[in-house]
Amino acid sequence: MNIPVYSTIKPIVLASGSPRRSQFLSELGINFTVETHAGDEPLPEAGEAPKLFACRCALAKTMSVRNISKQLDTACFIGADTIVVLGDEIMGKPTDDAHALNMLSRLSGNTHKVITATAIVYPDGTTDTYAVETAVTMKQYAENALKAYIRTGEPADKAGAYAIQGIGSFLVELICGSWSNVVGLPVTELLDKLQAAGVVTPAV
Repeated sequence: MNIPVYSTIKPIVLASGSPRRSQFLSELGINFTVETHAGDEPLPEAGEAPKLFACRCALAKTMSVRNISKQLDTACFIGADTIVVLGDEIMGKPTDDAHALNMLSRLSGNTHKVITATAIVYPDGTTDTYAVETAVTMKQYAENALKAYIRTGEPADKAGAYAIQGIGSFLVELICGSWSNVVGLPVTELLDKLQAAGVVTPAV
């Protein structure tokens, strides 16, 4: 049994089906339920800054869950959205293997940004949305290595066509910033906000 690091004071709903986001909270001993709502993901608007786009997506996803939840007025809702940005281009999830190869070939040997926006909606309806950025440098790999990775199936539903927490870790040479942010949840910043709001507290 895991010894909790944090105690949960107010009900928490994780508005995300991501196993990794759930794992981060569970390992800290935070109690929460998971609620999701399938819907179309927002698309970037012309000239929209990547951080603003990620924040808009995170808040939209979180509100879509909160608006249909039975815990609407009692729980703190947390949602997130992670994007990969190369230069000024926002890279989504690959549509097929050829698209994944194109993405990975362009990321290979270069430094890109991973931005995770987190939206917190408190029981009184107030919101707090913020974005954290991490720089990720990929080692230069030959096409056959990238094709071999794509054959594992892991890139299929990942922004930028890789998962740093999975097999794709071999691609990454260096990161500057939060590792958990690259995985999909900036844990340090989230805990600061949840503690300040009296949602969680250290279990001492």
